[in-house]
Amino acid sequence: MTALPASIDLLFVETEAAPHESVEQQKVRAAQAGDMAAFEWIVQQHEERVFGFCCRWLRCAEDAREVCQDAFVRAWQALPEFEGRARLSTWLYQIALNLCRDRAKTRATRQRDSTVALDEVMAQPECPKQSPDTNAEWQSEMQKLERGLALLPEKLRAALMLTTMEHLSHEECAQVLNCSVRGVEGRIYRARQMLMEWWESEG
Repeated sequence: MTALPASIDLLFVETEAAPHESVEQQKVRAAQAGDMAAFEWIVQQHEERVFGFCCRWLRCAEDAREVCQDAFVRAWQALPEFEGRARLSTWLYQIALNLCRDRAKTRATRQRDSTVALDEVMAQPECPKQSPDTNAEWQSEMQKLERGLALLPEKLRAALMLTTMEHLSHEECAQVLNCSVRGVEGRIYRARQMLMEWWESEG
């Protein structure tokens, strides 16, 4: 059996999300009342994580940047309806995930209509560049991991990424995906099994 590298271990570590901060609740209430400065504070607190999630989902920095911006525009428009039953970050991930899905479908349609071969598209995906000091072997493994994630069924990929890369709890992930906690656990298990089998088959 092929030894699994350290990079794939990232998908077996799940971190419970931090407690909801009261200062954030205050900012949300102020933003709901129309305080743009309060909303800008919210954007500053969450933009990096939302953008990172969009990058990992879409594997394209340009698309991710546009989707991230759209997500916060949608959040501002829908904020008066936010009741606080879920954490704000969970709600933002739900918005971002829906927009990522829409963008991926649009991009897939464009690719089908183009004359570019699918293997050419997959061979050189546009994705966020690694930092200059990143080890070459680690970079190669991470790119392989991204390819493997992209091949997973969407529902499985979302559950795995939200819990292991975005550190959402199973309960929060269930809220984002609109399913049960048990459903999240099942999806994570199947995603890991499929990813490990693919990884070993790639050698």
